Amino acid sequence: MFSGLKASIELSNLDDNLAHVRRLAATGNFRVTLHAQREMIEDKIRLDDVLSAISNGSVLENYPDHRRGPCCLLHGVDANNRSIHVVCTTASPKLIIITVYCPKPPKWVSPTQRRNRL
Repeated sequence: MFSGLKASIELSNLDDNLAHVRRLAATGNFRVTLHAQREMIEDKIRLDDVLSAISNGSVLENYPDHRRGPCCLLHGVDANNRSIHVVCTTASPKLIIITVYCPKPPKWVSPTQRRNRL
């Protein structure tokens, strides 16, 4: 019984975190790290693509104990339906976009499924 309650609280927190991230992105209250900028250039991802992925994305992984503070991995798509992953903060008053990339093998089996580690 308690584990079900804990799971529903965690899902609620994820929903709240996603809404917070989307709100900050939509209002321009964000910063893109140098690392994320480099990854965006490498994968030819524009800022508009990142903002689109955040606005339609879902949380794939949650990192509440990340060294940069609570973060999550989002999966969304750009205007051309290209999958984009965004790792960003979830609890800060300013959204920090830590990294951005297009998920691809060998790390990713599909845009939403990570390859099993041996």
